[in-house]
Amino acid sequence: MYAGQRIAVVVPAFHEERHVGDVIRNAPSIVDHIVVVDDASPDGTSEAARAVGDPRVEVIRHERNTGVGGAILTGHQRAIELGADIAVVMAGDNQMDPDYLPALLDPIVADGYGFTKANRFFSTSSFRGMPRYRIFGNVVLTFLTKVASGYWHLVDPQNGYTAVRTDVLRRLPLDRVSRRYEFENDLLIWLNILDVRALDVPVPAVYRDEVSHIRLRSVVFRLLRLLFCGFWRRVWLKYVLWSFSPIALLLFVGSLLVTFGVLVGVWVLLNTLGPTTATAGTVLLAVTPFLVGTQMLIQALVLDIQATPD
Repeated sequence: MYAGQRIAVVVPAFHEERHVGDVIRNAPSIVDHIVVVDDASPDGTSEAARAVGDPRVEVIRHERNTGVGGAILTGHQRAIELGADIAVVMAGDNQMDPDYLPALLDPIVADGYGFTKANRFFSTSSFRGMPRYRIFGNVVLTFLTKVASGYWHLVDPQNGYTAVRTDVLRRLPLDRVSRRYEFENDLLIWLNILDVRALDVPVPAVYRDEVSHIRLRSVVFRLLRLLFCGFWRRVWLKYVLWSFSPIALLLFVGSLLVTFGVLVGVWVLLNTLGPTTATAGTVLLAVTPFLVGTQMLIQALVLDIQATPD
């Protein structure tokens, strides 16, 4: 136990026969349960986990691959059943340094946070050695996830080294959370809908000889669609259905005005090509709604930032 809290470590593993044993052996004594979820690996991942002989270990094997999110959700559900107070995710590739486990747990047990996650990009040297296209991709993805999730103070959204209270997990609709690569992004959206306090914890990245099984090109569209739909889901549930907030009013009216202004502007442009000149009235009909709508959207953004549960 850690500060009177029962800790369960969830280890999602796919094709991790070489590393999963090290993850288990490196798990500190403060961990009460280790739930290894073998996501239909074609190798001996399950056998390697059992071979360690740690009595804390329980191996669950999926008969079909569900994705990293599906494996984590299976582990979280089992952590709840085991009576754990906090569930920590440590991937089966041994990238997550167990020495930083207390740093993830302390804000939860001492400061009342419901969710903590590691942040690899906490210093000027964090991007050293990373290709520029990956830096750009991380910056864009972080910003889009901030907008969709409403956690404006969090970065590095794809970092899977996380800790969450199981009473928070019980409140989440786990059957509706994405199962695949975009799991972390979708989880943040659902956590914000429930007003769960979340915190980034600086944790250096650990890169080993693992091979990624993710084909980024195949997930980009799915990820963008999830962020778009997740944003509107959050707005609907948090700012409309449960409490009609000024944020929703500013967002909806502002979006309508901007759209109206753009459409009128395009219509004016198409009908004034050539010698015809647009009148002042038609120009104002396009510009005024656009400017007013833009100001309303900016104000909605400011209020959303201020509403971040921190």
